[in-house]
Amino acid sequence: MSVLAVKNITKTFPGVKALDSVDLEVNSGEIHCLVGENGAGKSTLIKIITGIYEPDTGSILLEGNEKKGKDLHESGEVAYVPQEINVFEELSIAENLFAPFGDNTRFIYNRKRFYEKAEEILAELHLDVDPQEKVKNISVADKQLLQIGRALSRDNFKVLILDEPTASLAEEEVERLFSLLRELKDRGIAIVFITHILEEVLEMGDEITVLRNGFKVGHSEVSAIDEDWIVKKMTGKEIKFDKVYRPEKSSGSVVMKVKNLSGPKFNNVSFELREGEILGIAGLVGAGRSELLQTIFGYLPVQSGSIEFAGQDWKFNNPNHAISQGLIYLPEERKSQGIMPDQSVRDNVGILHSDNISKLGVINNSESKKLTDNVIKEYDVKTASQRTKIKFLSGGNQQKILIGRSMKAKPKVLFFDEPTKGIDVNVKEEIYLLMKELAEEEQVGIVFVSSEMEEVLRCSNRILTLHEGEVIDVFTENEIDKETVLSSIIGRKQKETKAQEVAD
Repeated sequence: MSVLAVKNITKTFPGVKALDSVDLEVNSGEIHCLVGENGAGKSTLIKIITGIYEPDTGSILLEGNEKKGKDLHESGEVAYVPQEINVFEELSIAENLFAPFGDNTRFIYNRKRFYEKAEEILAELHLDVDPQEKVKNISVADKQLLQIGRALSRDNFKVLILDEPTASLAEEEVERLFSLLRELKDRGIAIVFITHILEEVLEMGDEITVLRNGFKVGHSEVSAIDEDWIVKKMTGKEIKFDKVYRPEKSSGSVVMKVKNLSGPKFNNVSFELREGEILGIAGLVGAGRSELLQTIFGYLPVQSGSIEFAGQDWKFNNPNHAISQGLIYLPEERKSQGIMPDQSVRDNVGILHSDNISKLGVINNSESKKLTDNVIKEYDVKTASQRTKIKFLSGGNQQKILIGRSMKAKPKVLFFDEPTKGIDVNVKEEIYLLMKELAEEEQVGIVFVSSEMEEVLRCSNRILTLHEGEVIDVFTENEIDKETVLSSIIGRKQKETKAQEVAD
């Protein structure tokens, strides 16, 4: 008998049927992968299971007993870990593990037992951190694992739902997470695993359910299918995974020259970026990739070094200056740093162009509407209207809005930090093609950070590798191959690797 079953779930929003008679069954000790494009209905289904939405029709059963999603979530029997980091930054790790406290109040008044219990959970997570440390001081990867730890703090949970759990994790952290999931599986926990990374489905999944446009279009044992089967079910078409998106016209002049730059988590970094090229930056989480981009852009303080941008000396610590000079940064944490989630699509486009669409501080609605129309059409954004709150758009469409509004500012350089994080396989290809076209047709220089090695290899003219904040190698297009780049990001220089191969 299944631990969790949803039967004939249907959910309609104004003008849209998000789910149409969807079934899902998850068994004890099973990892059940739930996949589908953005907008397929995955999030709606999970929100029904966890009580955020009520279904129009259908039922939810836990161990054969009909339940309300809200009751399952509040009781802790079903634990949900969202893709977005959702922690209390100013509270300790231990306090975050047990919040909301519920039946964990028995630990709060016994501080010794409180921290002992926290250490037990951290050990299960293989997290080597002090439970009294404030959460704001730990890495994004550790925060993601900490969210999973909240589920482990409840003694009665039977189902664990993970939404894109590896999006912020490097390869080492992914293996740590997978080891933990295998342990939970062996303990009989039922796991719903939502991911866009098809290799993870094939490695970890026992069963797979595919949604498309609100319908259940496929179900199988994972051992009986391959990537092509998943893609065809998700999209209704084939996608070539070996297609390359490197710009073909990347011999422009140098637009940015970074010299001996040091800042938070990186030291003595130098590189050049040319007009019309994509420079990939590869490295493990914590290698200093995002910190490097954020320091150049002005979010983080510089320690030493210099930059020449379009022939001029660079002014640090000032994002407004960066934007005015033609450098725009698209952040990894799109929902907290890139968009204004509760504002409309039009407001999110216009925020970067307020000087051009306003007079004496008053927004010209006609100009704002025209600008937004252009972005929606040129970048094929799927939205009901300009007035739709951007938080209701899929991740891929939110990213297109950020790219579109950036390009209307006529940038010389774009920094893309994890641009396909949380985006499905079909829209990823659209983002790759957009980057290629921006480089080739607009001669924009692009610096591209990604934790997905395959997309760095497919999209970059050159790849700079970082390890513990230091540059290890810079690979030209002819030198790019997966094994050599992977070797480099763990700290082995290219020349050392080749020398060892000769010696062997």
